[in-house]
Amino acid sequence: MNYIDASLLIRSFSHKPSFFLLMTDETIRQIAFYGKGGIGKSTTSQNTIAGLAELGQRIMIVGCDPKADSTRLMLHSKAQTTVLHLAAERGAVEDVELEEVLLEGYKGVKCVESGGPEPGVGCAGRGIITAINFLEENGAYEDLDFVSYDVLGDVVCGGFAMPIREGKAQEIYIVCSGEMMAMYAANNIARGILKYAHSGGVRLGGLICNSRMVDREIELIETLAERLNTQMIHFVPRDNVVQHAELRRMTVIEYAPECNQANEYRALAKKIQENTKLTIPTPISMDELEELLVEFGILGDDKEVAHLIGKTAAQVAAH
Repeated sequence: MNYIDASLLIRSFSHKPSFFLLMTDETIRQIAFYGKGGIGKSTTSQNTIAGLAELGQRIMIVGCDPKADSTRLMLHSKAQTTVLHLAAERGAVEDVELEEVLLEGYKGVKCVESGGPEPGVGCAGRGIITAINFLEENGAYEDLDFVSYDVLGDVVCGGFAMPIREGKAQEIYIVCSGEMMAMYAANNIARGILKYAHSGGVRLGGLICNSRMVDREIELIETLAERLNTQMIHFVPRDNVVQHAELRRMTVIEYAPECNQANEYRALAKKIQENTKLTIPTPISMDELEELLVEFGILGDDKEVAHLIGKTAAQVAAH
């Protein structure tokens, strides 16, 4: 993977008074997939996009993660050449041609990766601005039904905020599971969405439960969704066929189109296509989240677990 210093590229747009001056066709539905790192966000998003493509939707994926892995299953590749990497090689983003970075994948889905800085040396947000400006100026947002942004998981990063802060992504889907930290991240992301809901018009489209086979997982995520003023739009069961498809750099829908898991992703795609329940989220406190976990028996209450805090498994067993 070739990372670059995104600060080298910003001069290409430094003469403009503000970013995202170009208007995108308002009929295009601009969605984004969020979730904590490792929850299966990119896998879920690409399989869902494959389902939308089967429904005849014209789609572009804009990968907003410096790892540039948001389009690998659509293109059968390890990583796509990014806008920022080519711009760094050429000296300016104006020297990059659209066809060099906008590739066609499964069912004609357009694929582009923004790229980003080397780990630990910069923020992905500025690179996302540069990449999206480049795409808009070069006509990439024409003749589309959907644009999907696959965003890195960190809720405090500028790369997280950029697609919603600048009025690009309008529908957010949070990939989560019944595990405590996945729910914690979903609540944090809801808090980030709320911050920009009134100024940017972004709305929460729902939670996608990517199952980790936690006890009472469906009921748990449905309850969390209700607390967040949204819906669990779909429950995606766990199936090893997902890993088999990923090893071949394919979506499940392409790899095993007749299997049950492929139909689950098709069902999710259809629900997103028809979704009209777009809400302003109501994030809850950490105490409320822990109370929810206690209610479902995943976490004991303070009195029940007080004697276990700081004890090893051997110490607990000894008592």
